[in-house]
Amino acid sequence: MKRMQLNAHKALILSFLLTFSVGFTSFAQVLETVKWSFKTNRINDTVAELQFVAKIQPGWHLYSQKKYPVGEGPLATEFIFEKITGAKLVGKVTEPEGHNGYDEMFQTNVKSFDIEAIFTQKIKIISNNPVKLSGLIYFQTCDDGSCTSGESEFDFSLPGAKKVFAKIETVDSTLLKKPDTAVVATTETPQKAVEVTNASNKGKTSLWVFFWLAFVGGLIAILTPCVFPMIPMTVSYFMKSGSKGKIQASIYGLSIILIYTLFGTLVAVLFGAEFSNWLSTHWIPNVLFFLIFVIFAASFFGYFEITMPNWLVNKSVSAEDKGGTVGTLFMALTLVLVSFSCTGPIVGTILVESVGGQILKPIIGMVGFSLAFAIPFTLFALFPQWLNKMPKSGGWLNTVKVVLGFIELAFALKFLNVPDQTYHWGILDREIYLGFWIVIFTMLGFYLLGKIKFPHDSDYPVVKSFPRLMLIVATFTFVMYLIPGLWGAPLKGISGWLPPMETQDFDITNIVRENAGSGGADNKGNIAEAPNYSNTALKFPHGLKGYFDYHEALKASKVLNKPVFVDFTGHGCTNCREMENRVWSDPEVLKRLRENFVLVALYVDDKVIEMPKAEWYTNKAGREVKLLGKKNTEIQIEKFGQNAQPYYVILDGEGNSLVEPHAYDLDIDSYIKFLDKGVEAFNAKKETK
Repeated sequence: MKRMQLNAHKALILSFLLTFSVGFTSFAQVLETVKWSFKTNRINDTVAELQFVAKIQPGWHLYSQKKYPVGEGPLATEFIFEKITGAKLVGKVTEPEGHNGYDEMFQTNVKSFDIEAIFTQKIKIISNNPVKLSGLIYFQTCDDGSCTSGESEFDFSLPGAKKVFAKIETVDSTLLKKPDTAVVATTETPQKAVEVTNASNKGKTSLWVFFWLAFVGGLIAILTPCVFPMIPMTVSYFMKSGSKGKIQASIYGLSIILIYTLFGTLVAVLFGAEFSNWLSTHWIPNVLFFLIFVIFAASFFGYFEITMPNWLVNKSVSAEDKGGTVGTLFMALTLVLVSFSCTGPIVGTILVESVGGQILKPIIGMVGFSLAFAIPFTLFALFPQWLNKMPKSGGWLNTVKVVLGFIELAFALKFLNVPDQTYHWGILDREIYLGFWIVIFTMLGFYLLGKIKFPHDSDYPVVKSFPRLMLIVATFTFVMYLIPGLWGAPLKGISGWLPPMETQDFDITNIVRENAGSGGADNKGNIAEAPNYSNTALKFPHGLKGYFDYHEALKASKVLNKPVFVDFTGHGCTNCREMENRVWSDPEVLKRLRENFVLVALYVDDKVIEMPKAEWYTNKAGREVKLLGKKNTEIQIEKFGQNAQPYYVILDGEGNSLVEPHAYDLDIDSYIKFLDKGVEAFNAKKETK
């Protein structure tokens, strides 16, 4: 536990970045996400420790040595000793503690390392001659936008033992395990500093978005029955203080911000990176959060109130008599405590959403919330005439509270969904989850219509105000949007909140696609001859047909007189799947892919499929290439200067790029323009011949 806490405090900031490179081949750069260095530590005369030090770019994650089934997790980091002279390996390579947690990209629990990771291997020295060990490290890194794979050579040399050995044992590479995967070494890029800067800007952007969401939460909290009626009462108190009233009111507002920010800081310190990973992935905290949100919802519905202990509130009230700045500070504390029954669930929601490994996030969330919360008290004290225009308290305040209760109930399912997917409980399949949401938001609509009432609701004319009418329309519109999801509609706008499509028992789109005839349902006209590897795990989405071999696709391009659309992808590339689900699924994009191109999907992370023996070759590093995934990786790096996926290129039959390549980008219009420009360039080039 002490080690966990220590690591949690060391990992002060984790940024989730989206880093991708788009450019002409001449401008493309290979990402160096990890820089390896190597050290030796001599323990005694016959025992030494080899250290593999990985310096990881901010925002990127290096993965552990654990191996996952193809397509179900990241590629493992592997250490392959090809030649050992004068020493024996003792045990296996050990790795640091790292971060264990649920990874949204791979939809499973993974172990990863950030910033720096030191792997170690003990060896026993069995010679008095110099000891030499060499080999390769294979690894994969990902940020929240792309993944890269790479390799790095290592070479250790250290003195032999002092005593004389009768025999020097040499282990050649033919006697050791051959690597079952192959990837290409990354090289340092001149744009490295620019990439890191861009990544940092992405992290700052996400924090700004969270700040404004928390700010909106603060504005909503003002419109609750625990807070709204306190504005005129509190402001009237400061108005009676004469010339010092405005100063004290400003101190009052700043005190509110200070109290909430201190609370956020406390959460940040207690729930650092390591513990946050446990909070966000383990079933115990997630089920607890689910129950807490249900309790919050019941409180908002009016079945009971969550309040601070009376002794704490009374103690704060008594301290207000001290007067001056200290008294004003305790007045702010009293407001926070008294309004807890309404603000507690909102504050809790912000804090729960923020405990994802970033120390700054809870603090920023509380600053945003408290700033919005404090604004009306300060402004009305500075401009008291505004109080006359302030809406009167009434039943509408309780309506706001009940609406928040329905939203809390919907959010609760998100926390139950995490362990359900991670531990494969099978409770919340996609259609069950959608069923809950449809019922919850339908009930919200009927509540707004006045057909459902809760304990503290007063009688009111149905649909008295236009804003209420618009909220009713929006609620039922959202329900209508959800309903097709029960039959497999993708619901792209909220896909990040839902269980994966694979959990859907009834997907009518998939059924139609699988049983459709050959007419317009596929693009067999883009196939010149039966593709190699079509009976393997390699596949195209949406019923598309194409090739999985680069040179086969170029050959088909010449036969069919169509440009080649190259999709550099991977089994474990979640953003590749997102592009396929959110961009390729668009009818205009899908139509162009089916009709205008010879498609080729080049899986760079496949570790199983071997090419026919006649196609094996020796690469520039002098290594024999047998695996299709290795060949595809070398094609992407050598021809296009990239090692990140997804990456899309349009070529002619000779393998020449026709337009600027495209990377991860969910802008459908931009993608359509990319495809159309490729066809135009191909046709223009054809006419000049």
